[in-house]
Amino acid sequence: MNITDFDVYKDLLKEKSGLVLTPDKLYLIESRLNPVTKKWGYENLDAMTNVLRAVPPKELVNDIVEAMTTNETSFFRDNKPFEIFKNTVLPYYMKKAGGNKNLKIWCAAASSGQEPYSIAMILKEESSKLPGWNFSITATDISHEILEQAKEGTYTQFEVQRGLPITLLMKYFTQNDDKWSINDDIKHMIDFKYFNLLDPMSGLGQFDIIFCRNVLIYFDQPTKKDVMERMSKQMADDGFFFLGGAETVLGITDAYKAVPNCRGLYAKAQSQHIIAA
Repeated sequence: MNITDFDVYKDLLKEKSGLVLTPDKLYLIESRLNPVTKKWGYENLDAMTNVLRAVPPKELVNDIVEAMTTNETSFFRDNKPFEIFKNTVLPYYMKKAGGNKNLKIWCAAASSGQEPYSIAMILKEESSKLPGWNFSITATDISHEILEQAKEGTYTQFEVQRGLPITLLMKYFTQNDDKWSINDDIKHMIDFKYFNLLDPMSGLGQFDIIFCRNVLIYFDQPTKKDVMERMSKQMADDGFFFLGGAETVLGITDAYKAVPNCRGLYAKAQSQHIIAA
């Protein structure tokens, strides 16, 4: 693929998803888009590229974006944030709750569901400490196909072995041949929705906790800043914001401040959190 053709995909993905492609990812375009080429009946990738230069069908653009979106995930991925959620964030809300026992959580870029299901299992495990609490988990992703997988909640042996403790596997999953399906009581805790992080967020409502881990690393600096600052407007004043372990708000936005001794955890810049880490 020449650089002119590469630019067609680079510009399309930046506009539609925020994803920034660099020339060293040429191999990804070819490997991930070959199935799309076959699905649409094009002779080769060059033929599909020519269609994109004109006025391509919306469905073709959607298929390309879905194919190029990174869906790497696992249960309790990089376990530290889940420990912080369980041992620091939840106790904070329990202590300050008063009459308000509602907790709204947003998992952005939820992929095939392992992150929101991990959070739901923690809430189930901690339920004896949380009598009378109501939890709402909204899980969004840009890929319709991956959301359907997440809603189904069925995983291979390899997928459940990646980060999922055996005790939780036996407690919250049912084995069907060589697959494992998450139980309905966990599944019903989560509302899966299609959402593009470049779109207006006001319709999603307000959240106490936002998990936005390992997705903004694929965006350029201005897009990261835009997404983070719009997310801050969807957070309660005393809300929490989780980023991936290799991500930071430093040098990007002043909308947040780091929570001491809690890697990857942030609060709104103006909040008055008193939290024991």
